[in-house]
Amino acid sequence: MDSYHSLAPLNAFLNGCATVLLLLGFIFIRRGMVRAHRACMISAMGFSAVFLTSYLVYHYNVGNVRFSGEGWVRSLYFSILIPHIILAGVIVPLAITTIVFALRGKFARHRRIARWTWPLWMYVSVTGVIVYLMLYRMYTPIYPPPATAYAQSALR
Repeated sequence: MDSYHSLAPLNAFLNGCATVLLLLGFIFIRRGMVRAHRACMISAMGFSAVFLTSYLVYHYNVGNVRFSGEGWVRSLYFSILIPHIILAGVIVPLAITTIVFALRGKFARHRRIARWTWPLWMYVSVTGVIVYLMLYRMYTPIYPPPATAYAQSALR
């Protein structure tokens, strides 16, 4: 299980990279720099896809990590986490649809949906980093107990 723990900071790094690329992509399209915009957005999708793969591998192997903060910070953490989780599920098909429209040259449809996709994707990327910092850096994470050898073999 210890080898999988390095995936948590990697996931935050990948989210941070996606955030920077999303911001640059927005700036580039506002300046009419379509090729730079396209490169940033495709790269953001790539970083997000690698993140999702790493995230799923991490949680499959480590399980659910609990937040140890107490009091008002616990409420703050969950007020960030819950919308993050909901919108993370929404953003996957939304981002794919947005990029497919662009790649197929359906730019009017792309622009119309991108007005929703970009801020939601930014929110998910930024709050992903915030959740990581709160869960793993600001407070001591509470890891699930290791499964017994018998239970581990039954899962495989």
